[in-house]
Amino acid sequence: MIALRRLDTDRHGEDREDAPEVEGNRRLTTMLGGLLLLLLAIEGGTIPDLGQLEVVHVVVGLVLIPVVLLKLGTTFYRFARYYTYQPAYRRAGPPHPVMRLLGPLVVLLTVLLFASGVALVIAGRNANTVYAVHKASFILWFGAMTIHVVGHLWSIPTVGIRDWTARDRISGSGLRRLVVVAAAVAGVAVAAIVYPLLPAWGHG
Repeated sequence: MIALRRLDTDRHGEDREDAPEVEGNRRLTTMLGGLLLLLLAIEGGTIPDLGQLEVVHVVVGLVLIPVVLLKLGTTFYRFARYYTYQPAYRRAGPPHPVMRLLGPLVVLLTVLLFASGVALVIAGRNANTVYAVHKASFILWFGAMTIHVVGHLWSIPTVGIRDWTARDRISGSGLRRLVVVAAAVAGVAVAAIVYPLLPAWGHG
C-alpha cells in the first residue's frame, strides 16, 4: 500500500495543500478514473465470453467514450497548465517520474484502442484488419494501464471521495459531482442513440 501511495504522489509529497484549482482538477480526474475503472471492469468481464456477451461489450464501449474523453481532457488540462508555467500547477509539481513517463503511452494507446473500437462497431465484426488493430492495441493498452491503475489506485478511495463528504468539500465540489454524473448519463445516451444505428451488429 505504501508503494501505491508513493507512485501517486508528486515531488512535493502527499501532505502539502494544493491551490483550490489544482486540488479541484485532481479530484475530478480521480473521480472520473474511479468511474472508468468500474466501467472497464465490466467491459473486461465480457472478453472471456465475447461470443455471448458481444452486445454488452459494444454497448459498454459506447458508454465509455464520453467518460474517457472527459478524463483525457482533465489530464491534458493539468499537463497544459504545468507546462505553460502556471504558478499553482508548478508548485504542485509533476506526477511521480514513473507515471510521468507512462502517461503519454497510456494516452496514445487509449486513443488507438477506442478509435479502432469505434471503427469496428461501424464496420462490423467481419472487418478483420480493424479487429486485428483493436486486439493488438488492447494487449498493449492493458499492460500500460495495469501499471497506471496500480499507481493511482490508492487515490480513488482517498481523493475521489472528498467532494462527496461534507468535511472535505471545497469550492466547485457540487459542479464536479454534477460533471461526473453527467459524463455517465452522456455515455448511456450515446449508447442508446448510436447502437440502434449499427445494423452491422444485427441487434440480436
